[in-house]
Amino acid sequence: MALPEAPERRVFLFLQGPSSPIFAKIADRLEARGHHCLRINLNPGDQIFWRRKGGYNYRGRGGNDWRDYLASFMDRHAVTDLVLLGEERPYHLIALKAAKDRGIAVSVVEMGYLRPDWLTLERNGMSSNSHFPNDPQQIVDAARTLPEPDWKRRYTQSFTVDAAYDLLYNLPNVFLWFLFPHYRRHALFHPLAEYAGWMMRLAGSRKRALAATTLVQHVLADDAPFFVFPLQLQTDFQLRAHSPYNDQREAITEVITSFATHAPRTARLVVKVHPLDNGLIDWKAYTEALATKVHIGERVQFLDGGDLNTLLSRTAGVVTINSTVGLHALQLGKPVKVLGTAVFDIADLSDQRALDQFWETPENPHEVVRTSFFRLLAAAIQVRGNFYSASGTDAGADAIAERLHNRSINQPGGFIAPPPRSKPRKISPRPH
Repeated sequence: MALPEAPERRVFLFLQGPSSPIFAKIADRLEARGHHCLRINLNPGDQIFWRRKGGYNYRGRGGNDWRDYLASFMDRHAVTDLVLLGEERPYHLIALKAAKDRGIAVSVVEMGYLRPDWLTLERNGMSSNSHFPNDPQQIVDAARTLPEPDWKRRYTQSFTVDAAYDLLYNLPNVFLWFLFPHYRRHALFHPLAEYAGWMMRLAGSRKRALAATTLVQHVLADDAPFFVFPLQLQTDFQLRAHSPYNDQREAITEVITSFATHAPRTARLVVKVHPLDNGLIDWKAYTEALATKVHIGERVQFLDGGDLNTLLSRTAGVVTINSTVGLHALQLGKPVKVLGTAVFDIADLSDQRALDQFWETPENPHEVVRTSFFRLLAAAIQVRGNFYSASGTDAGADAIAERLHNRSINQPGGFIAPPPRSKPRKISPRPH
């Protein structure tokens, strides 16, 4: 009688992930299935969140030195798979090129497109780099036999744990920088500046919460139609790599200028700051000054906090660069206009017309495409779990390791080659 074949032993190389134990947990589960897992640490925070065998410390420079080291490392260890978060980070862009040259499979882990307790797992990348279909008929066909996702929340995580993990990752990088003297962060702001900004925001959080609740009540009590424009994080690669904007102020300028000229005169615009914004840029001052300049100051409301779901349930439409707020709005059947590149910017789902036209007659998503999109998205490139709780990281690690082991990422029906989207061309920067 023939003996069963031994499982294929693959070599997984992990690069930078979230400030969370989830990458180490994924590695544990992959090694339990017979694979070998390695990690290259680029800074002290990477070391802290790996804390298992298979870790190597790279203390050299970026650019060509990192490229040469990585190429030699991949060849020497016969790497078969690369796992990382944030494929647009400079170190990771070099790693993706090295992996592609060697036929190494690339898997990208990120926060879930579906919030709050989902994670994203895609082959090769997200947004502009995503292989998820963008043809509505393909999506409908692929989702025909898929069930409606279970939308019940299973895992919770607290802001306190999230913040503690962030501190545990970044403070050693600040104070023990000499251990990795050539490491360069991908973020725009120094960690201590960000923490100072968050502390200032925390000090005024009660006052802002009260003002936001009052503003939401006022907007909802008014009979005027209103649109929602959610701001994103200035440091987010969704803005930096997958949008036409060099700076979020350019997006604010485009939206408010278009709204002033083309929106119905009875309509209002609610500009909402990101809940994790560090406060280092005064978005409120910029927004209100611009609205006043184009003579619509009384029609533009700036919201810092408040119940977003309540707003979305009543809005006439959402304009977004590529925020997942757009996905929430689509789940509610609301019109959405995307300004950058997003996995959900699809004909018959989001509004494909120009922004100027969107204000006048926003188009709702087609129900069949909408339902099919969320079924396929959940089945092909989402798993349940989170980054910052024990149960959430356990569940996420189980699901991600299983898909990596089975080579079932983007399945069923969630992979199109070549990627059907492209990066937008950046607009010419303007002085602020």
